[in-house]
Amino acid sequence: MTDPSTARSRAWVEVDLDALRRNAQTIRSVAGSEAALVPMVKADAYGLGMNRVVAALLPEQPWAFGVAAVAEGEALRRCGWRGPAIVFAPIAPGEYTRAVAANLTLCLSDVEAVQRWVAAGRSAGQPVAFHTEIDTGMGRAGFSWSEAAEWGAVVSGIAGSGARWEGCFTHFHSADEPVLAPADKQWQRFEQALRSLPPPQDGVQRLIHAANSAAALRRPEYARDLVRPGIFLYGGEVGAESRPRAVAALRARVVLVRDVPAGTTLGYGATYQAARSERWATLGIGYGDGLRRALGPAGGEVLIRGKRAPIIGRISMDVTVVNVASIPDVVPGDVATLIGRDGKAEIRLDDVAVRCGTISYEILTGLGPRLPRVYDRL
Repeated sequence: MTDPSTARSRAWVEVDLDALRRNAQTIRSVAGSEAALVPMVKADAYGLGMNRVVAALLPEQPWAFGVAAVAEGEALRRCGWRGPAIVFAPIAPGEYTRAVAANLTLCLSDVEAVQRWVAAGRSAGQPVAFHTEIDTGMGRAGFSWSEAAEWGAVVSGIAGSGARWEGCFTHFHSADEPVLAPADKQWQRFEQALRSLPPPQDGVQRLIHAANSAAALRRPEYARDLVRPGIFLYGGEVGAESRPRAVAALRARVVLVRDVPAGTTLGYGATYQAARSERWATLGIGYGDGLRRALGPAGGEVLIRGKRAPIIGRISMDVTVVNVASIPDVVPGDVATLIGRDGKAEIRLDDVAVRCGTISYEILTGLGPRLPRVYDRL
């Protein structure tokens, strides 16, 4: 664990776990209490720390947690979680034994994967559970929606005793886009596929799920048995009327302040040149910490003492320079906010993503291990 006395010495990420819980409550209030909560905590809970995030969400009574890899499922078990741990991405052939040992639930996309999973469970003498992904347009994994009758019969025959076909799901590719017609089409395909599947052998209805954050908030009728919130929990917007509470803030210390004459060049490639006498502040954060290098030429800015300062020159691996000519009395040790609020001014997570030409997911998950995570109210 990071020493609290040094956590804020250079650059750090602040995480508001109360805001995280409130975002989960928003999902539940819109999607309805009938849909069980399966928070996605893959990629170390979107870069914010799986252990702390899982503990913070326990009062919301999640039915399961979702991850993307066997190693993440094992990490989830080390967090103390004993409920369902669902691995949503396909796994490598050599990982099935580990998945059985960790009592993980796999999401399977082809007959061969079902065979491997059932065989791994039988070899260990342990019952296993799985969900089948149905590809309705995402394309990256899943059984074909249009061939559900054929593969459904095969999967049902393979499962049998010792392997429980627990659920079926699909994933929307455009539920956060302004037009929801593509999501509606995917839902129609999903329903058609479900109607073509054989009934459960044990008589227990399979769990049906499709709703990620965007679908849960914009098409709550698609939140069936389970709802799988991800980015909204962590403060990312999903095109819904309900805006998330900010969960993460990114801050760095001013480590150097310099007055430079006109003509002074800055950074690799000397892409910036002072047009007049300027005051520059060097921040103790760079792309080695996950700060996007694209912020420099994209007009990125930071907040210092509640005022905006533009990023100038190219961002380096370890430092970033801003022009503080309009902010008097900036001194080393001052805090610069790159994501978050400073007084009445704010830079939202999605603002940074838009400037970088990317998405909030990439910004959060890209924040590197050199940045301590500090858990506090924002």
